[in-house]
Amino acid sequence: MTSAKVAAAEIEAALARQRVMMTIGQLQDRLNPRRLALNASRDVADVGTAALNASVETVRRNPGPAAGAAAVAGLFLARHRIVGLFRRGR
Repeated sequence: MTSAKVAAAEIEAALARQRVMMTIGQLQDRLNPRRLALNASRDVADVGTAALNASVETVRRNPGPAAGAAAVAGLFLARHRIVGLFRRGR
């Protein structure tokens, strides 16, 4: 009877070791740097796509203010050239 208990305990220990090794393998796969980077890039792409779609929809609903904002941004970016044109004219 004692040897049967020992054999059962050894089998149970071997099964537990196998479960732990499978869990470690799964964790290593999930924590693989390449996989983490791929998942992060997919998440960023999804968020970027959602933001782009929301922006396009906002511009479609409000074309006037969007055109005004684009004009202001263009003037701001070209401010040095615009000032240069006025200085040369004098």
